[in-house]
Amino acid sequence: MIREPEHNQRPIPPAVQEAYGADDLGTKPIFAGGFINFGHWQAIDISSGLSHEDRVRSQQDMYRHILNALPPTEQRRALEVGSGTGAGTALALQEYGFAQITGMDIHPRQIERAQQSNSRLLAERPEHLGFVQGAAESMPFDDEEFDFLYSVEAAQHFSDLTAFGRETARVLRPGGHAVIASFFTTDDTPGHAERLAALLDCYANGLDLAHPVTHVVDALAQAGLTHIRAISIGPAVWQGWDRWINHVSGPDAWPRNFLRVHEEGILDYYVITATRPAD
Repeated sequence: MIREPEHNQRPIPPAVQEAYGADDLGTKPIFAGGFINFGHWQAIDISSGLSHEDRVRSQQDMYRHILNALPPTEQRRALEVGSGTGAGTALALQEYGFAQITGMDIHPRQIERAQQSNSRLLAERPEHLGFVQGAAESMPFDDEEFDFLYSVEAAQHFSDLTAFGRETARVLRPGGHAVIASFFTTDDTPGHAERLAALLDCYANGLDLAHPVTHVVDALAQAGLTHIRAISIGPAVWQGWDRWINHVSGPDAWPRNFLRVHEEGILDYYVITATRPAD
C-alpha cells in the first residue's frame, strides 16, 4: 500500500521547483513527447536530418535500455523515482508486463501532469498504475514494497545520495534490483563542479549537482546493496543529444557544452545496477 507523503517531507530544492513548475519541459522541442531525458541514440541514424519522431524514440529507447537491465519484469512491482510527466512510467507498464508500477516525483506539478496525461490508462488499469509525490531521500512507502526500483535522469538532482541509497535498499524486497541512469562526473577531481558551473547554467543555478559516479556507487554499497556496477553509455548519448540540441536551438545554444565537458573527461552518462541481497 502507498502511504501519503509525510508532513516532514523534504523541501523541493528551489532550482527544481522552478524548472519543473510553471513550464512543462516535456512539451518543449528539446525534449518532446512528454519525456525528459537526453536520449539513447544507438538505433537512430544521427548523421542525417533528425525528426521529432527520432527524438521521441531516443527517449523511449533510453527507458528500454534501462528496463532491459532488470531481470524479467512480468508480474512484478516496480517504482520509478523521479517519474516526471509519467511518459516513461506508462511505457514501462505497457511494454514490460509489470503487475503494478508507481511513479514518484518530488514536484506536485509533475504528479498532476502525469495523472492528466495518463488519465485513460489510470482509468482502465487503476490497480496497475499510480503516481505519488515523494522525495528520493524520504520515500513514502512501506519497507520491501517493490521488486524493482529504477530512475531515469533524475539522480543528478538528488541532494543526499546517502539517504537515497538507504531508501532504495529499504523499499526493495530481499533479492530486489535497482537501476539508476543519469549523468555524473567521472571522478571526484577538485574543480569539476566549478568547470561545469562555468559552462552549463543547470549546474550554475543548482538544478543539477556535480555528483561523482563513485559517490552514487558508494551510497548504494553503504546501504547494503551488492553486485553494483556502473557502466558508461556515453557513446549512445552525447553525440545524438548534441546534434538534437543543434537541430532545435542552433549552434550557439549553451546546452551544447554538455558534449564539450564530456570530451574534456569531466562528465559521462552511466547506468548503475545494484541488488538487495536475499535473506
